[in-house]
Amino acid sequence: MTDVHVRDATRSDLDAIAAVAVATGQDEEWSGSDPAYVTHLLAEGRVMVAESAGRVAGFGATQRIGDGPAAITMLCDLFVDPGSHGRGTGQALLAALWEPGSPRMTFSSLHAHALPVYTRAGLDAWWPLLYLGGAVGALPRAPGWTVATASPEEAAALEAEWTGIDRSADHRAWAARPGGQPVTAHYGAAVLAAGTVAGEDAEYGITHLALSPAGGDGEAVEAVTAVLASLNPPDGRARVYLPGPHPAVRPVLDAGWHVDAMDIFMATDPGLLDPRRAVPSPAFA
Repeated sequence: MTDVHVRDATRSDLDAIAAVAVATGQDEEWSGSDPAYVTHLLAEGRVMVAESAGRVAGFGATQRIGDGPAAITMLCDLFVDPGSHGRGTGQALLAALWEPGSPRMTFSSLHAHALPVYTRAGLDAWWPLLYLGGAVGALPRAPGWTVATASPEEAAALEAEWTGIDRSADHRAWAARPGGQPVTAHYGAAVLAAGTVAGEDAEYGITHLALSPAGGDGEAVEAVTAVLASLNPPDGRARVYLPGPHPAVRPVLDAGWHVDAMDIFMATDPGLLDPRRAVPSPAFA
């Protein structure tokens, strides 16, 4: 490690953070490039910048998800200017951001140079989060399932009961987006899934879906397809975010859907990534 200084970020760092994000290949309207997103993280989480040779060479952000024993430190972003790779910038940021003793979780998108840094930090359980797109009409309709609208609070309460994690803010954030709507999926009288769908452009489809531990792989598949089949996208196509091992991936692909993009999730505890407990949400991206 050479001369790297890590400190808490302030609003005066927004332009420098955006420059680092764009240098890594991020879209100018996404992630660290978006001042509103970084401002949100400054208020709700922790954002740190790494300075090298007198300039901001990287930044990272975390949020604490849940309370008590179920709390997780979620690494939202870690970006290092390509010109600073190999200087210990990412490692210095992680050392300052991680909370001792808290289970850790992250995902990496468009910055694969960070993967060795995550591995050295102990995040050795990982899989791809797949962004699948396709025609709603091609999906099988599972008999016995109904999908109902819900409030963010209702969806969050069910997920907290099933997983021990309070993600109320996440559900409210998605519900506030154009066409955003929390939903519950029922098989007969049992509620076996709760989440949020969105209804605008590329985000038309399931953005998040938590699954009840009372169901098995079969119910997980049917819950996903039931919610997707309940949608009515203008062009007949929708999108869903599913982790690679999720049992619904294969049936959705078999229906002719394709993978649009991929993120990589990693964690210090493989139990955090149980596909039957919850579909991870890119709202933390």
